Amino acid sequence: MFADISHERQQSLLRQRNLLALTSTGLGFALVIATSLAATRDREVVLLPTLPKQLTVTSAGVQAEYLELVTRDTALILLNRSPEGLDYWMNEILKLADPASYGGLKADLVRIVEEQRGSDVTQAFVIRSMKVDPKGLTSDVTGTLKTFVGAQVIASDERRFRFNWTYRGLRLALSGFVQLPNQDKAKEAQ
Repeated sequence: MFADISHERQQSLLRQRNLLALTSTGLGFALVIATSLAATRDREVVLLPTLPKQLTVTSAGVQAEYLELVTRDTALILLNRSPEGLDYWMNEILKLADPASYGGLKADLVRIVEEQRGSDVTQAFVIRSMKVDPKGLTSDVTGTLKTFVGAQVIASDERRFRFNWTYRGLRLALSGFVQLPNQDKAKEAQ
């Protein structure tokens, strides 16, 4: 009686061992195939015509060059606007927004859109200098902000703006922006 039970138990363990060996062999073959596919796969690089060189993005942090290029493009989108393209303007900025800051940025942009919609006021910004801090994830942009009514320039002022960023995973996202006091005016006030 005990011999029969022992024999059944040994046969059950043998089937489990054989199934485990078969599964391990199958997984080993799958690993070899996946490794060979990964090793022979072509490397993909995203090329943008506005980038002067190839950049890499890592989870270790943001490269200064990458932060500068993203800030440049964001500043030009954000600070160049006309009443005809306000909806497109706002949607493009919100695509760059950090999910945690999305609501606040959208509220600020909606206020700007409501103020400018139906007017003839157009804004153009020319970047003069930029300072980026990849560790602090901030960018300061200085330039000339021209305001037009129709074709007439009604204002041309030197302005400074700070862009705040977040970096999660491999995504750089806009968390906020603010106009800073000009350095010349700040020195005069002291």
